[in-house]
Amino acid sequence: MVDATTMIVVRAPGEDVTLTCGGVDMIDPKETPRPAGASGPVDPAHADGTQLGRRYADETLGIELLCTKAGQGTVAVNGTPLPRKESKPLPASD
Repeated sequence: MVDATTMIVVRAPGEDVTLTCGGVDMIDPKETPRPAGASGPVDPAHADGTQLGRRYADETLGIELLCTKAGQGTVAVNGTPLPRKESKPLPASD
């Protein structure tokens, strides 16, 4: 674990993928802790950060994540950063 980023999987892809944050594999919080030395600083190439309450998605892969705790690391799938999903404008109510 390189930072405190926490994500909820809103939509999972149909295939196995590698999910990383800050250049390090993310873990299920229910799993046993990482072995000593498996943590470290955020990789500078993966340090764009995440924003609380924002969704990150790749429609091609069919994956969507919701950030419940922001952090410094960039979330990536199979080494490719997940773009932030843009909000849809609400209809006007006159």
